[in-house]
Amino acid sequence: MSSSEEETHIEEQISEQIDHDTGENVTFKSLGVVDVLCEACEGLKWKSPSKIQRESIPVALTGKDVIGLAETGSGKTGAFALPILQKLLETPQRLFALVLTPTRELAFQISEQFEALGAKIGVKCCVIVGGIDMMNQALMLAKKPHVIVATPGRLVDHLENTKGFNLRSLKFLVMDEADRILNMDFEQEVDKILKVIPRERSTYLFSATMTKKVAKLQRASLRDPVKVEVSSKYQTVEKLLQYYIFIPVKYKDVYLVYILNELAGNSFMVFCATCANTQRVALMLRNLGLMAIPLHGQMSQAKRLGALTKFKSKSRSILIATDVASRGLDIPHVDVVINLDIPTHSKDYIHRVGRTARAGRAGKSVTFVTQYDVELYQRIEHLIGKQLPLYNTEEQEVMLLMERVSEAQRHAKVEMSESGSKKRRVPRPDADDDTEESSGVRKKMRRKNKY
Repeated sequence: MSSSEEETHIEEQISEQIDHDTGENVTFKSLGVVDVLCEACEGLKWKSPSKIQRESIPVALTGKDVIGLAETGSGKTGAFALPILQKLLETPQRLFALVLTPTRELAFQISEQFEALGAKIGVKCCVIVGGIDMMNQALMLAKKPHVIVATPGRLVDHLENTKGFNLRSLKFLVMDEADRILNMDFEQEVDKILKVIPRERSTYLFSATMTKKVAKLQRASLRDPVKVEVSSKYQTVEKLLQYYIFIPVKYKDVYLVYILNELAGNSFMVFCATCANTQRVALMLRNLGLMAIPLHGQMSQAKRLGALTKFKSKSRSILIATDVASRGLDIPHVDVVINLDIPTHSKDYIHRVGRTARAGRAGKSVTFVTQYDVELYQRIEHLIGKQLPLYNTEEQEVMLLMERVSEAQRHAKVEMSESGSKKRRVPRPDADDDTEESSGVRKKMRRKNKY
């Protein structure tokens, strides 16, 4: 199943689930969506609108600015893509809409949805993110696509340096996952973008949480907006079984390997705090013969997309990731989320565990709590309004793994220091380089990718 098929499949399940919950017979047509786009929704197997789509599409079609507050996996992309495509049909124009998003993976996913919905009307979409050659992107922008999906940093680069490119005719601005855009310190870039696009435009601001920064952004960029709130309190899905495990920090890796073995046969997402730890854990697990693959911000864009593809296609069962993968990515088959490093922002916990138990499926999450994490963990419990049960482990069985894990840790450490060293080695042509053991990480360790 391709990523776009997976995405439409999950949207379909969400729609069915919500329709079943409300018992209403709402269709895209009854919301005011034109026939050609209703057919596109049918083609994507979206049987009925999700809750956020029901609330926001009619408002957006009247031309009002929209603030949409909805949790991840609720069909937000359709909620802003359909009104934009409908207006584009009425007044065809190049460089019509700009979608700002915090991560590259999410940008590609949104672009796929725009192209799928707009296939019959010939919509041209362009993704502008870091990690890809500026020159190729400049050529794509010169063709003047209808919709640009971009991360703020790279878009500002083009606005400042690409001759002939401007957004003076823009009609729509969307900020998706606005709270995350601002958390990633893109405030300056967003300010620069707001200064060079027309004031007379429609603006949609979508966010899972309404933070002070998002409220400030709302005041700066929206005119008399309508607020659409699907879920006001922070919550996790009922079908998600959440656990914690309290262990000394030095035994984290051993307990991780124990849980991965105990729950073998499932697919896992393991979240780490830093790029370096993500890389180290992936290498350690690979040394133990486990099918692990990393995903973090210091990997080249091709490697990041490759890692996601391998995990989505189930050729790898364990994805070790930083918070670059905690939001927006639809991978329906994730069975277990493990927080190896506890998130410093409690709200990130909700996004991380939201990678499993999607669209009515069951799922499990285990959060590692060490002697240094107690306060952070208590904040998470306070935010979600429940105390989590302890995940049962057999300490004697866990400690049997200690020797093998220590050996794998040593190997991983050596590989990390080799990849960080300045010696250039030619990678073996047969190396399966999805842990970036060859040239990729060495380059990135020296020259961090900005966006």
